[in-house]
Amino acid sequence: MLRESWMLAVEALSWMEIRRLSEPLALSRTAKQLDVTDSDALRLAHHLVYETVRRQNLIDKFVGTVIGQDVLGECSMGVQQFLRLYVYQTRAARNWSPGDVEEAEAIVRLARSFLGWQTFCDVEPFFGLLLTQSDAAVFEGTNDEERVGFRTFHPLGYVEHCFRQFGRVSALDILEADLRPPPTYVRLNTLKATENEILENLTADGVKLEKIEQLKHTRRVISAKKPLVSLKSYHEGLFFIQDLASCFAVEVAGPSEGMVVLDVCASPGAKTTYLAQLMNNTGRIVSVDFSERRMGVWKNERERMGVENAEPVVADARNPLPLTVEADVVILDPPCTSTGTFGKLPSAKWRLGRHSVENMAEVQWQLLNNCVRYVKPGGTLVYSTCSITVEENEMLIERLLKWNTDFSLQEIEPTIGLPGLRGLQNCRRLYPHLNGCNGFFIAKLAKTGSD
Repeated sequence: MLRESWMLAVEALSWMEIRRLSEPLALSRTAKQLDVTDSDALRLAHHLVYETVRRQNLIDKFVGTVIGQDVLGECSMGVQQFLRLYVYQTRAARNWSPGDVEEAEAIVRLARSFLGWQTFCDVEPFFGLLLTQSDAAVFEGTNDEERVGFRTFHPLGYVEHCFRQFGRVSALDILEADLRPPPTYVRLNTLKATENEILENLTADGVKLEKIEQLKHTRRVISAKKPLVSLKSYHEGLFFIQDLASCFAVEVAGPSEGMVVLDVCASPGAKTTYLAQLMNNTGRIVSVDFSERRMGVWKNERERMGVENAEPVVADARNPLPLTVEADVVILDPPCTSTGTFGKLPSAKWRLGRHSVENMAEVQWQLLNNCVRYVKPGGTLVYSTCSITVEENEMLIERLLKWNTDFSLQEIEPTIGLPGLRGLQNCRRLYPHLNGCNGFFIAKLAKTGSD
């Protein structure tokens, strides 16, 4: 089991480095590639990958300091990824106390068995140093923002951004919240069964849940004996694994039976399937996404969840859509920098570049500016992202209101989270350290006029 776990973890990290895949996609593809099905092996590999990636900047700086960048650069991809995992397991997971020699030797033997003993020739002399060297050298000569970046495992540019936007004290709370993943939530699917029937199934499967009182069908997962995706009730579509903030955004949209709803950037289907549930499979949902591959996932989720009133459209919603629709509700959850999900998907923070926020905000503006045309008079536009930057959120809403005087911000109920920034009190912001979910922004706008 251990050999499978480490082999899977090394390979998954390699694919993440080469193809910039997310953790779940890399692990899923690698498990299929290596034909790993043992649940214990998968669980350990999952832990190793996520927690290593979470601490990637500190681990990389430590490894580079001890081994030297020249030597490290000559190593194969597999050895580089193994070194990251090795330092996590023997040092970072133990709060950087000197590592256990027997455990370290066993881990190296495992790696030799699938990477080959010759691949370690250049780094063999350094395993002992990696096991005993203090991490203090990483912090030598660093300024405050750099030290915070290493201590909270974030890129320097993002630390500086948070300091500017939130101030140092609040920024530290936000950054430290990313040290741990948020709780898992599920949304009970009443298109397939009653809530009581679903809860009975989940209880029988060993899943303990807690009701989120402000929301209609959302439950927090307290514990589960097996992975949720392995349960029969999951495959039967009795529930959707969906963050509290995402469920909240759909309920804010207020869809009801018989409405016409336009769901933009719809894959993988969390919003569409919840919209259909709240509409009781009546009316019409037009779900738009630019990727045929992602819409394939959407179609699978539509079928699993028993949705009958949604149709897919593959199109780039930055441009006029290839259809005519006047929607009662348009809901837009565009691509974003995912700064609110760093606790859940640590790899997202290492993909941030110097201009990522402004580049993403421009894409979001193109989508938002195009979507306003599809809201019927008296209709509603809901804009949401899993980012906490003002550039991707409040600043775009300000721009939309300036350019579209027939739209106005509406108060959001229930009042989960905090008011928006820059004076936009009717918007809502959710933060991992305050709300126990992904960081999120939601704005609800109404278009004046009536049919």
